[in-house]
Amino acid sequence: MAENRIDVQRPDAPELAAYGNLPVGVRQIELVNPGQINVVAIDPTEPKPDPLPTYDRPLTVEVWYPAAEGAEGTTTLMAQLRDGKTMVPLQGKAMRDAAPAANGTPFPLILISHGYPGNRFLLSHLAENLASKGYVVASIDHTDSTYDNKLAFGSTLINRSLDQKFVLNEMARLSADGSSFLSGLADASNTGLIGYSMGGYGAVITAGGGVTQASIDYPWGGPLGTLDIHKSGSDSHNALPDPRIKTAIAFAPWGMNTGFWDAETLKGVQIPMLFVAGSVDDVSGYENGTKAIWKGAVNVDRSLLTFKDANHNAGAPMPSPEEGYAFDEELGFPAFEHYADAIWDNVRMNNISQHFATAWMGKYLKSDTAMAPFLDLVPNSNDSVWAANEDKSFKPEHNHWKGFANRTAKGLMFEQLKAGK
Repeated sequence: MAENRIDVQRPDAPELAAYGNLPVGVRQIELVNPGQINVVAIDPTEPKPDPLPTYDRPLTVEVWYPAAEGAEGTTTLMAQLRDGKTMVPLQGKAMRDAAPAANGTPFPLILISHGYPGNRFLLSHLAENLASKGYVVASIDHTDSTYDNKLAFGSTLINRSLDQKFVLNEMARLSADGSSFLSGLADASNTGLIGYSMGGYGAVITAGGGVTQASIDYPWGGPLGTLDIHKSGSDSHNALPDPRIKTAIAFAPWGMNTGFWDAETLKGVQIPMLFVAGSVDDVSGYENGTKAIWKGAVNVDRSLLTFKDANHNAGAPMPSPEEGYAFDEELGFPAFEHYADAIWDNVRMNNISQHFATAWMGKYLKSDTAMAPFLDLVPNSNDSVWAANEDKSFKPEHNHWKGFANRTAKGLMFEQLKAGK
């Protein structure tokens, strides 16, 4: 079987991509959110039932966390391939079921939310990298949105933010539970959120960006108007943003290019956000998609990292497992295409994402002032200048992207907008 490493650091990886000093553990937990709307059971061709059908919604969550010194455990993760049936091994640094660190101080919490379809391992490279730097990272398997459980799209539209909020509450509960391995480990009052594609869609809503009436009315969306739970200005949506969530990173958030937000509803975003996108994203859109969300969230500080000429997979998915290279008759394409980009190398993109996520979460969750220079950059990386003296000190004209070695800050944009702009 292939090794499928998720922890590779290229020699040209930017500085903050490097793993931290903490050993990492990983465990699977099973959660159930009771009494949720059963979107899959709603027939959109029939009158709206009263009450709506409900069920107890199961969620599998993978938790990466700082481990105790000397902890042991297998570093192989078993994950499902995009085909929804093949199990493949992933090799990283996290040790299965390792004893957690016991330093007496809880670590900031980060939630990760995958795309449609996806699973909790899709951003595993980022999860264990951040855990090694002193975070507890909880990555969610979103029911009805996984490779082997891809059901009504309306379920994804309605449940993404609800799942994120529920897992936040559960992580807070478990951290206060003396019998849980998470006891005293995660500081849920200091949380960051990372979402990719539909996970990014959920992150924008959770951050305060309620959806438009037009998107509620789409016949292919939430059945029978059920997406109105996230309508901008509604009581239900006003109750969703949580002060414990301090910031969010949205990779290629889906929805703007299909009218789920507009200039008015994006004013509801309440927390600083980093958006990450490929400039030729043909799924979420770029100018009319991610970049438009970045421009529209006018009431917060926000940044946009762009991989020039990259498509929808820019920066988020782990490298394709080797088992996904073969053409798949049922999918109609190699599973490889779900993870990879036609131009950019996956590991290169992952290293860049690790670097910027480290800087962003360090700034907003750890108040680490040392992170600021990594985010104060010439917008176009190709315009940054490396100018060094023979003694390796920098000349006054040196403005090369901090953390990137000479000749490696290429093909990227990092743009910033302040609240009110």
